[in-house]
Amino acid sequence: MIGGLGPLELTILVGLFFILFGAERLPKMANALGRSKGQFQKGLADTSRTITDLEADGRTPSQLLAQRARVVGLDPAGMDVSELERKVTALESMDSSAEE
Repeated sequence: MIGGLGPLELTILVGLFFILFGAERLPKMANALGRSKGQFQKGLADTSRTITDLEADGRTPSQLLAQRARVVGLDPAGMDVSELERKVTALESMDSSAEE
């Protein structure tokens, strides 16, 4: 039972849709509905990403990594991101263990 509708009601509704819109337009309408749902999901993901960026003061993850590198004394120019991440993490752990 979908939304309180039984099988007889659903059959009548499908029949009415075929009469009103025709068999040719129903697949087009379903396709448009699917595309609309996809665009909605994409917009929702973009909004979530924007909120995350706002929490990071609008900086991208690579900009935050470069800032962390400068804090520990590394020049991030020309380094691969994974190598830079590894070095920054190692230096940060050395700094935190030296403070203890």
